Amino acid sequence: MILLSRSQRVALRRALRLLDLTWSRVWLAIVTGALGLGSSVALTATSAWLIARASQMPHVLDLTVAAVGVRTFGISRSVLRYAERLVSHGVALGGMAALREQVYLRLADSPAETVAGLRRGDLLVRTGADVDAIGDVVVRALLPAGVALVVGTGTVALVSWLSPASGLILLACLLVAATAGPLLNAWAARASELAQLEERATLSATALTMVDGGAELTVSGRLGAIRTELAATEDRLERLQDRAARPAALAAGLDVAAMALAVLGAILVGIPALVSGTLAPVELAVVVLTPLAAFEATAPLGAAAVQLVRSAGAAERVMALLDDAERVDQRTEEVPASASPVLTARALDVGWPGGPVVVTGVDLAVTPGRAIAIVGPSGAGKTTLLATLAGLLPARGGSVDLDGIDVARATRPSVTRHVTMTAEDAHIFATTLLENLRVARGDLTPEEGRDLLGRCGLGDWLAGLPDGMDTLLGADGATVSGGERRRILLARALASPAPLLLIDEPAEHLDSATADAIMSDLMDLPRREPGRGVLVVTHHLAALGAADEVVMLGGAEPATVCDRGTHDELSRRNAAYAGAASEGVG
Repeated sequence: MILLSRSQRVALRRALRLLDLTWSRVWLAIVTGALGLGSSVALTATSAWLIARASQMPHVLDLTVAAVGVRTFGISRSVLRYAERLVSHGVALGGMAALREQVYLRLADSPAETVAGLRRGDLLVRTGADVDAIGDVVVRALLPAGVALVVGTGTVALVSWLSPASGLILLACLLVAATAGPLLNAWAARASELAQLEERATLSATALTMVDGGAELTVSGRLGAIRTELAATEDRLERLQDRAARPAALAAGLDVAAMALAVLGAILVGIPALVSGTLAPVELAVVVLTPLAAFEATAPLGAAAVQLVRSAGAAERVMALLDDAERVDQRTEEVPASASPVLTARALDVGWPGGPVVVTGVDLAVTPGRAIAIVGPSGAGKTTLLATLAGLLPARGGSVDLDGIDVARATRPSVTRHVTMTAEDAHIFATTLLENLRVARGDLTPEEGRDLLGRCGLGDWLAGLPDGMDTLLGADGATVSGGERRRILLARALASPAPLLLIDEPAEHLDSATADAIMSDLMDLPRREPGRGVLVVTHHLAALGAADEVVMLGGAEPATVCDRGTHDELSRRNAAYAGAASEGVG
């Protein structure tokens, strides 16, 4: 820990607590690792004794124990190292899962401004690579240090038992290898690691921009500039990595030099001891050759120091994100359980944090048994309004209450128990079709999933899939069309147990017949399931005849509610609505 600044030490300790480590398993990993490396040292020492003793041509029975020991240590070295890998990686992976869960839970329960100002690539790095780096500190830093301490102490004790002077030389050389090399590595790492973290975040953000907006960038002619920026970032990252590699190479050289000095020192003090009769010839072989294996314990310490610095930098970034989430989190109230929750907006103004108000003066009530549609031109703020009603964004004015509790102050679990929102760009995960639906309800059965997909117009598509509900979907729906993606998201929304559904553009990218069928089914849902209420943002107006209320947004910025009523009422009195409805979209 002396390799780190005070803030890094504090951040790393806090992150380690969130890993929820089972310290008995950590100690088990250190013990198995030390026994595995100790077997390697014992193998070298026993082999040295056996070779030296065999040269004296004793009776073969005098060599039997040593021969068996060589076999035993050779086998146990591999077995114990394998066991150590199993235990240590189990600890590390379990810790990463626990930390990532904590990060997701805290971010999910925090206001949107916690992450709204972060680039997607930066957020991806913090919840992905940075969490992995914190977990790696167990396997790649703490474990090697613990094993080196145990094995180094045992080896020095063995050599000192045979030759105290050789033991002191070995101790000095091990200390040099265990301190000078890691300190040199840490010095270089501290100088470059923070810069590397920033460059990796920039690299991820640029790559995501190219992946998500490749078509738009090509049309606008900016793809070449983005590629040039990506290449420049890669070049800077490569230079930083090369700069950090030079001290690492020097540290590796110091390790080899320390081992050579330990062997040479053992020879220089061992030969006079042999001549004086205080050291037997076979003992000289053990004293000289054992250090060759002892320095296996210090060899990983340079990389361990770099990992420690890297993990500490990652811990600072992750803990800063969590601190921001906790600092602004005021969600302390619980929405009581209710069979018929009421979501009410009064004089509501909405907008993204730090941005302008985009919709103002909205009065709305979403209750079980009612179907409401919000329509208006693109960019009017319909999606922002939906996110504010769901409690994902703070109201910029007015209020949003769920059964009398301000959703901005209510805990997320108590809100999502009653209200669920499916965004237009909600994520499709790289897992099976069934597991993507289970995002909304974990106990969803395959039969229920097939029924929901059939209601969303995907029955024939599902029947044509060789693996059915077990079909793997690509990351963010890369293996399905835009229309299929929307209907999978709609099926996920319908799978939710929440009584109030807020759905953004469910009919986008669909043909008219399919869109009409889906919108009619949604508008009729509260009649089939009286415990359900639906609020849909849509441009598809032709199938809103069953809606209890249609709310039109429009006017100059910020948008306002310019008209409202049933589909038939608006078609009779509002020419703009009637024209859009006759064309099928608006």
